[in-house]
Amino acid sequence: MMKVSIGLLYSNVLVRTRTMNTKKFDVIPGQDDLDAIERDLRFYPSETENPGSLSKSQIDQFNNDGFLTALQIFSDTEIANQRKYFDELLERVIAAGGDSYSISTAHMSYGKVFDLISHPAIVARVSDILGPNVVGWGSHYFCKMPGDGKAVTWHQDASYWPLTPSKTVTVWLAIDDADTGNGCMRVIPGSHVHGHIPYRESDTDESNVLDQTVENAEQYGSEPVDIELTAGQLSIHSDLLLHGSEANTSSRRRCGLTLRYCTAAVRAHMDWNAKGVIVAGTDESAHWGNPARPGTDWPE
Repeated sequence: MMKVSIGLLYSNVLVRTRTMNTKKFDVIPGQDDLDAIERDLRFYPSETENPGSLSKSQIDQFNNDGFLTALQIFSDTEIANQRKYFDELLERVIAAGGDSYSISTAHMSYGKVFDLISHPAIVARVSDILGPNVVGWGSHYFCKMPGDGKAVTWHQDASYWPLTPSKTVTVWLAIDDADTGNGCMRVIPGSHVHGHIPYRESDTDESNVLDQTVENAEQYGSEPVDIELTAGQLSIHSDLLLHGSEANTSSRRRCGLTLRYCTAAVRAHMDWNAKGVIVAGTDESAHWGNPARPGTDWPE
């Protein structure tokens, strides 16, 4: 399947394992490679009965709707520090030839992002959904610059990933305020229960950040919901939930950090297990690479 190129988003990235061996893998695999993997893409509801950070009603809401939103994690001061860090990181990445979407698998390169993917308050909420043994395997800044014109069409995260079974969630941490004015994420509640939904290749005129488009997405759930977040809040959604976002036509930036988590029982193909950090519990099978925290916070 054709990929829509935006800077370094679909370039190969280097990851460092605990033994410091260098591995290469595609940020988003080719469709033929994905089709060669037997994947179990059906929704597995959370079975947590006694959550520690979320409430039981929130667990039920996640199972029914496929997402939770407006979970407060950081204070104004804390998120201001995170924003200051990202501002400088973005400046350095752009100077090196990247763009506002190209900071992917960031926890493998930058210690401060590693600290976020393993942050106790975030991991506690994810563990309430996934269970006691949790792997943090993905981190990607989705930063829409003012008026950048790029949208994200309706899609499912699991469609892009060489992982099975489908027991993965995405945390979307608001670095900036995200609202309808600057292109916040939108979701189709209930769409996660349909398993893998058919899609088409995105057209060039869609200006899609990604490359898949699900047609008539509203037929798979209820009316779209805008996930408006203030900086320091996060949302959590199932890897099978249909979601997307409109272009940022405002004069304000909209940056969010996506953090991807799965149960330790999930199997990763194409060497993606190399980037999985054990953030809660154990990985008895030693399938995941469990890389160490990077010693730097800046591009090398």
